[in-house]
Amino acid sequence: MTRHHRIDYIEFSVTDLARAKAFYTEAFGWSFTDYGPGYSGILGGEHEMGGLEQVDSVTTGGPLVVLYSDDLDASYAAVKRAGGAIAKEIFEFPGGKRFEFTDPGGNMLAVWTQPS
Repeated sequence: MTRHHRIDYIEFSVTDLARAKAFYTEAFGWSFTDYGPGYSGILGGEHEMGGLEQVDSVTTGGPLVVLYSDDLDASYAAVKRAGGAIAKEIFEFPGGKRFEFTDPGGNMLAVWTQPS
């Protein structure tokens, strides 16, 4: 599949860059490239997949970022351990199961897995 018209990069607004990096490192094992005091790129497979931008305040709402997990229970535990707040407990839907959470900066995300 080509990259043409695919979502290629996602930026999260954060009020505390160091705290956000620590959360995503602990919860999902992400690593970062720092581009200065207010921006860190999120490293992914073949290319950078996103970034964290330091802002004064975070506006919630908008598109929901959904991550995939091979082990939903482990991802749930990692999010809680890292300081994420569970917004919707694990629930089933026709395509699988998922949960929703907010990161320490207030961004809403979800994690899903296929049915077993």
